[in-house]
Amino acid sequence: MTGNGTEMAGHSQFKNIMHKKGKQDAIRSKVFGKLAREITVAAKMGMPDPAMNPRLRLAVIAARAENMPKDNIDRAIKKASGGDAENYDEVRYEGYAPGGVALIVEALTDNRNRTAGEVRSYFTKAGGALAETGAVAFMFDHVGSIEFDAKIGSEDAVMEAAIEAGAEDAVSSVEGHEIVTSLESFAEVAKALEAKFGEPRKSKLVWKPQNTIAVDDEAGEKILKLIGALEENDDVQNVYANFEISDALVKKMGG
Repeated sequence: MTGNGTEMAGHSQFKNIMHKKGKQDAIRSKVFGKLAREITVAAKMGMPDPAMNPRLRLAVIAARAENMPKDNIDRAIKKASGGDAENYDEVRYEGYAPGGVALIVEALTDNRNRTAGEVRSYFTKAGGALAETGAVAFMFDHVGSIEFDAKIGSEDAVMEAAIEAGAEDAVSSVEGHEIVTSLESFAEVAKALEAKFGEPRKSKLVWKPQNTIAVDDEAGEKILKLIGALEENDDVQNVYANFEISDALVKKMGG
């Protein structure tokens, strides 16, 4: 996420905290497992060739960004055409965390009842509540997000290329460039930018909050623990939230 992108401040900072506090191998194994699941689902839904299957291509880019070995990627693609591939449903959960913060949770599950029960229990334990689908999604925009390293070009050059490709916005910082597109034009814009700048470091559909809300440290800690519990779950692929946390809390949590 670019430096001045605040939309998932709590979430992205928390990931850094998790990486610092957790056991690297265990975290990597969990991340690889989730990436492999997405690759298998994408390959099963379309062609097993990333060049012919946009969703699979995105899944492979995400895997490469996490340094997932090529063998693991190939194995996940092959699994889709084998008879032993599980059937996963895509499910979205929405709810409220302490402080009135809205959360969107995306999952790939082979057992909807199990996953729904587990996600509900995380919200309840944190003092939040799971809501109906659609209860908080209106507070977010479902958009494409394409990220490049800062070295690909200047802020003006990237903005110009983004506009030319049909993107909606581009935000640059020392950390890199993030280009935002509509859902409909995502694949087209990503293809045009890749032709110009090479493979992005990240390219995916995200839920971007229209506004973020500030919470006190007590609520912030509860929300971070809730997001941590959700991300620990093997079925949960992504968590999005519309809150910001203080630098003091980031330090306290080990960031």
